[in-house]
Amino acid sequence: MDQGINFCLNCGTRLELRTVHGKERPNCPACGWVYFDDPKVAVGVLVEKDGKVLLTRRVNDPEKGKWSLPAGFMDAHETPELAAERECLEETGLHVKVTGLVDVLGGREHPSGADVFMLYRAAILGGDLNAGDDADWVGFFARNELPPLAFKTTRKALAL
Repeated sequence: MDQGINFCLNCGTRLELRTVHGKERPNCPACGWVYFDDPKVAVGVLVEKDGKVLLTRRVNDPEKGKWSLPAGFMDAHETPELAAERECLEETGLHVKVTGLVDVLGGREHPSGADVFMLYRAAILGGDLNAGDDADWVGFFARNELPPLAFKTTRKALAL
């Protein structure tokens, strides 16, 4: 079964693969519920200060020990901008305000990754620079002195 979904979330019946809307999808023979593998959306912020970019060092796999922009998954019923601001606060201790969209990047890089990555530019409002959540170190880096970077999307975003 697709993505480990074996039982109906509505009634608990074992799902069967059936063609629904032109594609084979897990489907409940009892109540008709259909599982749609919706894309995962992540958001991040590009924060610059004194010509340097804010990065976080990852404590989890994949890419543990490498650096990325402050980023994470968007929650249901959350705007992308608020999700980006929240992720930055959780990972860096900095309160930021999104000032504009930089780019939307696509393509899942690893099984637990996002299909869509929305990158925003953000300005620092306050807070204290301090690693948190899934980061163990944060700092500002000149673009010509970047540490080892995680993910193609990070490298692509910093090339923009």
